[in-house]
Amino acid sequence: MSDILSQRLQPRHFSLIKAIADLGQLSLAAASLSMTQPAASRMLAEIEKIVGATVFVRTPKGMEATEIGNALARRAETLLEEIREAMREVDAIKRGASGTVRVGAVTGGALGYIVPAIRALKAESRMAEIHVDVAPSGALVSNLMSGQFDFVLGRIPFGIDARQFDIRHALAEEVDLVVHQRHPLAGVGRLHMGDLQHFPWAMQGPGAPMRQAVEHAFVEAGANLPGDVVNTTSLLVMIAMIASSNAIAPVSREVSDLLCHPGTGAGLRRLDLSLPINVLPYHMITLKSRRMSALASRLQDLVLQQFINR
Repeated sequence: MSDILSQRLQPRHFSLIKAIADLGQLSLAAASLSMTQPAASRMLAEIEKIVGATVFVRTPKGMEATEIGNALARRAETLLEEIREAMREVDAIKRGASGTVRVGAVTGGALGYIVPAIRALKAESRMAEIHVDVAPSGALVSNLMSGQFDFVLGRIPFGIDARQFDIRHALAEEVDLVVHQRHPLAGVGRLHMGDLQHFPWAMQGPGAPMRQAVEHAFVEAGANLPGDVVNTTSLLVMIAMIASSNAIAPVSREVSDLLCHPGTGAGLRRLDLSLPINVLPYHMITLKSRRMSALASRLQDLVLQQFINR
């Protein structure tokens, strides 16, 4: 029986029940709902027919809820608030102020552009649910193609048809070489790559863009490539290596800004190089076949604003 009632009682019925319970007068309840009193009276009769019991009784002081009326009024308050909340959520999603967005980025892009854009988005809507993954470009683009990301900041891997993507902006990535402040080369000015070849290194595996940029710098300087290398994509492993040894780790400028800031207390420093090391640019990449949500589009716009402001 309760299932039948729930199917037949409509939100407009509950609105009238709550209005009568709150105001105590059918005329006032009707006015609050922009109804005529006869229309409200007919709706109340409809409600009582559906329920099969009296919901309100008329007294000299106005309309007084029966026990059933009180129960329905309590439920009405909860139900109507749920409906209002649902509509607020729908409106927020349509405006791009709520919902879920999933993005991926190379490390420098995540720190330099995604994080500031997230702060701006959260200032607009703290209820937005945001997922961020940091990974090499190959994994990022693969997951973008499988639908796990709304957009990524990365590079198109070799062998992937770039025509399936919208590719926007070329973002330069400068490499810094980071060591512990106790490192023998910390504080030494205008270092050449040949000065670094005999030290241990912690860096991305062969073929990674940053690894290629570092190796290219050694070759251009006429120096031998380092032989003592720990291969890792983990920034934490790199930090552990340079904190506990004389290892050198190449990281993006955005990462070194964070790690080498005096406020972090990490005790890390950039090496002073005579020539800069630059990685191939990365891009804002989206799938042409994927339509983004309003929230994802808003975050993308905020990331693009970060590009312009840099």
